[in-house]
Amino acid sequence: MAAEPAKVDPMYQFTIEPLFGSQNWELAGYNIAFTNSALWMLITTVVLGAFVWGGTKRQLVPGRWQMAVETFTGFIDDMLEANIGKAGRKYVPYVFSLFMFILFANLLGLLPLGLIGLHPFTFTSHFTITGVLAAISFSIVLIVGFWKHGFHFFSLFVPHGTPLPMIPAIFLIELVSFAVRPFSLALRLFVAMMAGHVLLEVLSSFVIDGTNAGVGFAALVGLPSFLLMIGICALEILVAGIQAYVFALLTSLYINDAENLH
Repeated sequence: MAAEPAKVDPMYQFTIEPLFGSQNWELAGYNIAFTNSALWMLITTVVLGAFVWGGTKRQLVPGRWQMAVETFTGFIDDMLEANIGKAGRKYVPYVFSLFMFILFANLLGLLPLGLIGLHPFTFTSHFTITGVLAAISFSIVLIVGFWKHGFHFFSLFVPHGTPLPMIPAIFLIELVSFAVRPFSLALRLFVAMMAGHVLLEVLSSFVIDGTNAGVGFAALVGLPSFLLMIGICALEILVAGIQAYVFALLTSLYINDAENLH
């Protein structure tokens, strides 16, 4: 009997699995087993903490590490000042942490650790994770808006100059638009990261199947797929940075609405 060709499941890479089993991990009726997703969130936090700690030496002549941390911090500070004003400086720690956490998570998920038997897990490809990050940002917007403006915060949903008869309809439309912001924020990052990883997995199956089918298929299918994978990997690195920036940028714009009621 001929051996069956290997099948590559492009969605298997997103499977969340408990690392130490799921039994005896109950707390208040909820299973809190330590999963591969939690492991990579921990790894991302440790790597990010080490990166920031290594750049806080405050040397008179900064080294490359310190300059890298200061560059990212200055980048976030300039973005917040441009979008919020001087009041945006107090949000630098949060937005910087958010941006760097997403950036490191995206980049660590692209490492070719499969060559040594390890399988990185891109937890930003799960809507539950990006949804929590978006919910935190949205909560800050609501807290700042009501803390600073009280019930006048609802004026955000009625643009200045709206005719009186149009106010109920405009208010409802703006309220719905405001309410879906966290969903769109989370969905954008989740879809972008998942799509790229699925595409790479599909191309890798073409490379494997083409190679197993013989020299002809390897040349016609395998080699072009491999070259395309290299290009997609480069694009994924770019997307990893862009998605982290977009998430931080939109967060700053939403905070600006709460601060200045624009």
